Amino acid sequence: MNETLMLVVACMAGGALGVVFFGGLWWTIRKALPSKQPALWFFGSMLVRTGIVLAGFYFVSGGHWERLLLCLLGFVMARSLVTWLTRPSGDDQAHTTQGVSHAS
Repeated sequence: MNETLMLVVACMAGGALGVVFFGGLWWTIRKALPSKQPALWFFGSMLVRTGIVLAGFYFVSGGHWERLLLCLLGFVMARSLVTWLTRPSGDDQAHTTQGVSHAS
């Protein structure tokens, strides 16, 4: 396969890994907070998400630092995308900040 195409695929794979990692974190937070054992949710999720991402980086890079770098770039870009997609709506933000009292 063409090396340029492999670099594009590496960046896209990094984006997919980022969506899995950060989307999984968002899902874990939503499930763990009302749970009776949130620490188990967070610890288990961290292990699974980290394992998936490390294995993905290993296979995508194929021993080439250029692919690894572009995979990491896609991963970081996915963080911005997931953060933007999962942001609270205007109503949710107003509701959560109404009852907050700050220390004086």
